[in-house]
Amino acid sequence: MEDNRALGSPPDEIVPPRPSSNVWLRIVSAIGLAIIAFAAAWAGVLPFACVVLAVALIMSWEWSSMVRGGGIDVSLVVHALAVAAAVSLAAFGFAALGVAALLIGTIIVLALEFGSRPILSAAGVLYAGLPAVALLWLRGSEPLGFQAVLFIVLVVAATDTAAFAAGRLIGGPRLAPAVSPNKTWSGLVGGLSAASATAALFAYATSAPVAALAIIGLVMGLIAQAGDLAESAMKRAFNIKDVSQLLPGHGGFMDRMDGLAPVAVAVALAVLFLDPQAPAEALLAGLTRGAP
Repeated sequence: MEDNRALGSPPDEIVPPRPSSNVWLRIVSAIGLAIIAFAAAWAGVLPFACVVLAVALIMSWEWSSMVRGGGIDVSLVVHALAVAAAVSLAAFGFAALGVAALLIGTIIVLALEFGSRPILSAAGVLYAGLPAVALLWLRGSEPLGFQAVLFIVLVVAATDTAAFAAGRLIGGPRLAPAVSPNKTWSGLVGGLSAASATAALFAYATSAPVAALAIIGLVMGLIAQAGDLAESAMKRAFNIKDVSQLLPGHGGFMDRMDGLAPVAVAVALAVLFLDPQAPAEALLAGLTRGAP
């Protein structure tokens, strides 16, 4: 979705169309990330796990900086160790143990931060770790693991880019002015339309059920934009615009992954209950494989 404007903007104002220079910066940055992620995912589970681990650790640091301020503390060390353990276990086919490692890390951080935003500090372990485990679990589901990850990333990227572009170029009434002043209804519609269209095109290209994946893509787009709004609410609560400045046009990795993180977890949960032995196949069959 669109970047946040300065905090405190009038809540009932209609957002006008604005110059598109930042759109191109955002697109170029997104393409660069996509090339790295797709190349690693294509190469196999372990190369993909290296990229996932790097992003998850950066997100852990960004969460810690947002919630507790800069610097490395004991909670961040525990947070990072739990995420690293979870990613390592998931990469070698032990996703359930990876989730267990995250839960242990969450409990420890909760105890360490008792009395000082303990729940928010502990939630960061799950926020950074669960999407990583989910993506690695899906990638390890051969022979369609790469296609499943590609599908998720493409749909979320299309949602994010189209929502940002539509909001910037079209403008119009604001979607949630109390949470994020620059997000618009045109951005929401543009993002959902792109999500469904991208999913349908992917299904057509891979001989998957077009209608089913188009609907799934629409739901994924909705979850992605809800995740974007949730992160905007967090940043607004801490009075910051971006969690870091590591990515040109995006801010931090959390700003870029705010849609992918909840979508990856939601998809993993859906296929877990349908066909835990073949999650990638269940997703690309339109969530019908293994259903009763």
